[in-house]
Amino acid sequence: MLNRLNALPRDSRDTLFLLAVVGWIVLPQVGNLPLWCTALTACVLVWRGWLAVTSRPLPGGWWVFGLLALSLVATVATHRTVLGRDAGVTLIVLLLALKTLELRARRDIFVIFFLGFFTMLTNFFFSQSLLTAAAMLVALLGLLTALVNAHMPVGKPPLLQAARTAGWMALLGAPIMMVLFVLFPRFSPLWGIPSDAMSGRSGLSANMQVGNIASLVLDEGIAMRVKFEGPVPPQSDLYFRGPVLSTFDGREWRALRLRSGSRSTAVGAQLQVMGQPMRYEVTLEPNNRPWLLVLDAAAQAPAIPGVEAVMTSELLWVANRPVTDLLRYSAESYPIFRHGPRSALAAVPPEYLELPPGFNPRTFALAAELRRDPRLAAGGPPLLIQAAMDRLRTGNYQYTLEPGVYGQHTADEFWFDRREGFCEHIASAFVILMRAMNIPARIVTGYQGGERNSVDGFWVVRQSDAHAWAEVWLAGQGWVRVDPTSAVAPGRTGAFQRLQAPRGVIETALFGSVSPDMAVRLRSAWEALNNSWNQWVLNYSQSKQLDLLRSLGFETPGWEDLSFVLLMLLVTVAMCGAAWTLWEQSQHDPWLRLLNRVRKRLDGAGIELPPAAPPRQIATAVTTRFGERASGLADWLLKLETQRYARNPAVSLKTLQREFKQLAWPL
Repeated sequence: MLNRLNALPRDSRDTLFLLAVVGWIVLPQVGNLPLWCTALTACVLVWRGWLAVTSRPLPGGWWVFGLLALSLVATVATHRTVLGRDAGVTLIVLLLALKTLELRARRDIFVIFFLGFFTMLTNFFFSQSLLTAAAMLVALLGLLTALVNAHMPVGKPPLLQAARTAGWMALLGAPIMMVLFVLFPRFSPLWGIPSDAMSGRSGLSANMQVGNIASLVLDEGIAMRVKFEGPVPPQSDLYFRGPVLSTFDGREWRALRLRSGSRSTAVGAQLQVMGQPMRYEVTLEPNNRPWLLVLDAAAQAPAIPGVEAVMTSELLWVANRPVTDLLRYSAESYPIFRHGPRSALAAVPPEYLELPPGFNPRTFALAAELRRDPRLAAGGPPLLIQAAMDRLRTGNYQYTLEPGVYGQHTADEFWFDRREGFCEHIASAFVILMRAMNIPARIVTGYQGGERNSVDGFWVVRQSDAHAWAEVWLAGQGWVRVDPTSAVAPGRTGAFQRLQAPRGVIETALFGSVSPDMAVRLRSAWEALNNSWNQWVLNYSQSKQLDLLRSLGFETPGWEDLSFVLLMLLVTVAMCGAAWTLWEQSQHDPWLRLLNRVRKRLDGAGIELPPAAPPRQIATAVTTRFGERASGLADWLLKLETQRYARNPAVSLKTLQREFKQLAWPL
């Protein structure tokens, strides 16, 4: 294969290499591009490669114009616009591919280079992960190699030679890149991320449809990383609070309209904290939601520079904008707390008791049966809640990822028929039963548990740790957490035994022979590396820049100080470069520089001289050309040669330099 590539003409070989680089740049975008765009781009690149291998002529302008018009029409039909991120990326990928059909001049290949560099940057619109950065570094080296190769017009230089030059260029530019990364003033992000589709996958959502998903796919993607100050609480206490769902239409749970509380005292939630707080730092992955996930319960807003947060009456902290990029914040939570009204049932909003009519009649009958029990009725809501938990604990209920699709009466099917489901089914059926017994209840969603990365010590919370539990209102206590899933599967919240999604055929073939311990260690090492990338690169914010300036002695630094430091550093580097250039010039042989000045002057007169011609040969050439008119110049050249090679030259080099300025040139 390599022999066949080497046997191709240089134009064909260089074109195939450039097409491979373009394909590598576009490959990470496949999941973000429309299917037709990916197919059209692949066809164009393969077509152009076939033309290069077979040395056939390029298509005419009408072909390119027709494909461009088709691309524009398809883009508008898909995105309803040619503006914006998604439509813009689609068009830039198509333009890059179509431009390869016009490689007729050096100008065309430079246009492809510029389009390639820009398309490479668009990959970061969708992902700023370490893997994406590594792929784009390879793409950068590939484009630089093709660019260097394009500036080697003679012969058929090996690509490895161009790759070495490109590598040195990248290394020489790395210090400048590092300085700009550290000191260039940072502002708000210029783009966001696409909306997430949570249906059928574990994770958080603003609502919860019960019974519509036949099976749940565990998403092992990371939701957030947590670094605790001091000892880590037990896993059974790690409840990261998300949206609270309180209204139910028979099929779907939704959140109430937000009731904003005080930004500092959380009066709206009637929160009372006790004991010593837990302090920790959260690195939240982008999710396009405004929720700031913290452990129950945080009385103060998470500390986020430039972001305002408000607590709702349901203890949820909400930011003033969606989390569209990596976000790091410090928080303080109290494991012992009370919230909500504690005096009378009338103080609880009626939405926490409402149920749609005509749904789940057997659950209502079960509620009436429990309330008629004299022993339970005498004990009030606490005994009724305990009776429901005992039923879950002893009724052969199962926690599963594949409960099947439920019908209209989801709670009835769970309590009496299927007796299985994941945490959404269990929490929903429990809250419906509580409300049927006139006990205010609601569903709380969030994340529960997590696992410690043994490499960097961060606590990793995944999308598969998404959980739903219940809160019930009790007189004198307020809202109290009750997790019905812990009664069905204690390992889910206690010993932390997660259900595992079955492996597919490909995953089994690739990783079936890898031991579980080795797989865990490899994943921990990779995630620790990713976390370092997140902490030190993606999360390098303006506040960190200002902290750097404070460490340099600035008392109240701002972006003006950053610009000043950057400018002074650039001026200093420029001056050092100029000094180096002057020093390097001074190190060159002044005798050779003087001889080169003579050679350049004679070149202008049309006297061609060999590059290594000594002064005596030059004197002979000018005497032959100009005769006696060149005698002064010839004598000066002979003195220049004597000054170089004589043991005790009679004339110094400085004298010859002065005489050079007074020579009469016979030109």
